[in-house]
Amino acid sequence: LTGAQDGSVRMFEWTRPQQLVCFQQAGNARVTRMYFNAQGNKASTTCRCGVADGEGFLSIWQVNQTTSNPKPYLSWQCHSKTTSDFAFITSSSLVATSGQSNDNRNVCLWDTLVSTGNSLIHAFTCHDHGATVLQYAPKHQLLISGGRKGYICIFDIRQRQILFTFQAHESAVKALALDPSEDYFVTGSAE
Repeated sequence: LTGAQDGSVRMFEWTRPQQLVCFQQAGNARVTRMYFNAQGNKASTTCRCGVADGEGFLSIWQVNQTTSNPKPYLSWQCHSKTTSDFAFITSSSLVATSGQSNDNRNVCLWDTLVSTGNSLIHAFTCHDHGATVLQYAPKHQLLISGGRKGYICIFDIRQRQILFTFQAHESAVKALALDPSEDYFVTGSAE
C-alpha cells in the first residue's frame, strides 16, 4: 500500500509495475497511517486494510476488490482533528485509534460490527495535544500510546483503564516498537 499527502491510497503487487487498485482518490486529508489486517474475518480469509487520515477518519476496505475504485465498507470520524495511528485488535471487529480530539479523548476503542453512531466502546482522556502513535500488545491485552508532549500511556483494554503514564521524551513520540515476546517496548521521538 502507498499513501500520500493528497489522500490517495494505492495498492501494488511486487511483480507488477502498475497499481492493482486505488482505494481512495486524492482529496484534502493526508494519509497518516495504513495497515493490513491479515487475519481476515471469521466467515472467510478476506484480508482487509485500514487507512487513517489527517481529518480524523478511519476507513477499512476489503483487499480482494475487483472494481478499480472500491468504496470502504466502513468509514467514520474517530477523532475531531486527526487520526494519527490505529491498530486492529481482534481481526477487524475491534479497532483502537490514536489522534487528537477537542475533548482530549485521544485514544479510543471501536467496535466495527455495530452502527457507526454506537461504535465507540471506550474513549480514554489522555495526552494533552493528542496521541501520535499506538502499539497493541496482544499477549497482555495492552495498548501503548505516545503523545505530542513525550508521554507514554499504557492501557488495559480488558478493564478499560490507564495503568501507567510516564514521560519518556521531551518532544513528541513518533514511533513505538514491541519485541515479539512483549517483554520490552522501544520509543522514538521527534528529537
